[in-house]
Amino acid sequence: MAPTPSNPRAWENLTPALSPWVLDAVSSMGFARMTPVQASTIPLFIGYKDVVVEAVTGSGKTLSFLIPVVERLLRLEEPIRRHHVGAIIISPTRELASQIHTVLLSLLQFHAPSAAAIRKHDGSDAGDAEPQPTFPSSTLKVIPQLLLGGNTTPAQDLSTFLKTSPNLLIATPGRLLELLSSPHVHCPQTSFEVLVMDEADRLLDLGFKDDLQKILQRLPKQRRTGLFSASVSEAVSQLVRVGLRNPVRIAVKVKSASGALDKRTPASLQMTYVLTPPTHKIPAVAKLLETLSPVPQKSIIFLSTCASVDYFQHILPTLLSSCTVVPLHGKHPPNVREKNFKRFSESVTPTLLLTTDVAARGLDIPSVDLVIQLDPPSDPKTFIHRCGRAGRAGRRGLAVTFLTQGTHEEDYIPFLSVRQTPVAPLTTPRIETTDEEASAATQTIRDLVLKDRAVHDKAQRAFVSWVQSYSKHAASSIFRVKEIDWQAQAESWGLLRLPKMPELKAWDGDKRLGLSDAIDWNAYGYADAVREKRRREETAAWLAKPASEIEEERAAKRRKNEKTAAWSGQREAKAEREVRREKRHRKKEGERKKKLTGEEREKEEQLLGMIEKVRAETKAREKEEREAEEEFNGFDD
Repeated sequence: MAPTPSNPRAWENLTPALSPWVLDAVSSMGFARMTPVQASTIPLFIGYKDVVVEAVTGSGKTLSFLIPVVERLLRLEEPIRRHHVGAIIISPTRELASQIHTVLLSLLQFHAPSAAAIRKHDGSDAGDAEPQPTFPSSTLKVIPQLLLGGNTTPAQDLSTFLKTSPNLLIATPGRLLELLSSPHVHCPQTSFEVLVMDEADRLLDLGFKDDLQKILQRLPKQRRTGLFSASVSEAVSQLVRVGLRNPVRIAVKVKSASGALDKRTPASLQMTYVLTPPTHKIPAVAKLLETLSPVPQKSIIFLSTCASVDYFQHILPTLLSSCTVVPLHGKHPPNVREKNFKRFSESVTPTLLLTTDVAARGLDIPSVDLVIQLDPPSDPKTFIHRCGRAGRAGRRGLAVTFLTQGTHEEDYIPFLSVRQTPVAPLTTPRIETTDEEASAATQTIRDLVLKDRAVHDKAQRAFVSWVQSYSKHAASSIFRVKEIDWQAQAESWGLLRLPKMPELKAWDGDKRLGLSDAIDWNAYGYADAVREKRRREETAAWLAKPASEIEEERAAKRRKNEKTAAWSGQREAKAEREVRREKRHRKKEGERKKKLTGEEREKEEQLLGMIEKVRAETKAREKEEREAEEEFNGFDD
């Protein structure tokens, strides 16, 4: 969100000119200069142009749509009527929506009528000793409302809307759709001005396509629309054709060291990788955090699943004693997500956020110096967004991806390079770990797990979820389940035994990991006394059953497991079904065409010709639009 020092442009030189209070606001907020994305987007969006903006993370997209939205609402000829909405900003996640709302409130503090209205509605002026200024009802002002599911009910949000009559909504898709479905909320063409979709490709990735279509149906077609993202995918291009009218496309890119405009991440961000055996990854992370100078104020570790976060949040605090560990994932209750995100964002001591891709997009967390990917994503766009949490606003950042040495995971490096996301080996600092350090880390984890059976249960669920995620990797030629070293992976996780999984059927190793004699499973209990009591009762009831009944239940369980297909084989089975389905379809088509008369066949060929003609015209039109799109020459190194 903050400006990049390269290629600056003064806010005062913007055409059309910004309101004086906006100039004061951006100056007081520390944005002395505009970034290229702001310089190219704000004039168009204040005017009457739809925009599709693609710019690297940390390049200032938030202000590039907030300022035009506010300016448009404050340049109306008369105030928007009560219970009518003038603008909507849609965000894919609760955290990003909250961040946009916070930046907007900071901006509106410099517009006296809006600031007074906000203080009045939230009750923050109740304890002021001095009387606050009042303004006539006819004064134009911006009153925002934040809509997030979880903290409030839809009825409470509607009640707030009716009471405060906001004219700008910042929301996640689900809760916004619920509010717009109320007959008391109006978005007529006479009032509605602007729709913004931030991180538009992420909105579609998270499955909000149906909600977005329903939202668009409730909004007038004559409006200004802006799509903002660090990467515009084909899915977003489809949304452009549905929701925008003749949009101006703006692509702000970063210059690489060679001067080519092909770099997709901030120039201040160094993207690297480390090749290690599985058992060395956690010790390498610990050594990295200890070796970096100065010590990173904020760091982020990305894992592939929520269950992995739930497990490692108990393990890493002991191994990474130099920093505080804060967990965050999408299955946390809303209040926990909000609390943990705030705790990490506002921390003043070295803190590490242990998270999934819920924190990969759009969030502008200050002072993030280091990003670590223990589980690399298959999608290069997700890779870029993860890395982009560091190196923002010209601040130097380091992103480190851990890959398993001696496997096809090493092919991930050229895979990224081909997709214009090059990574280099980490040389400064150089991280080297020994087998002794790896063994010590494994033993430390196991000692922690042995203190509470609940942690062991989390380890089992987490490992299963990790294997499932690994097997579903889109780059299946790189991340191969068949190449997993089960013994080494289990030791790296500090497992006491491997969980029962279809993937392990062909593995002839020791699923007890050589610990069968070292652990008394009947005595191994939960730290929670109530849960441990229940476990002992269930164990006693099981042992009290006749041996024949126990064997029958075990046999039934084995038969059930034999019918369970491994996750890694489900994709191949699905592909085979698709091939068979396509063969049946071609056979039926052939039989149908044989029955057609000459006249029917001629009409069908004419119809197919017309369809091909329309497709060709559409492609030609899209090509012309792409050639005419506006592209901004990006940041200097």
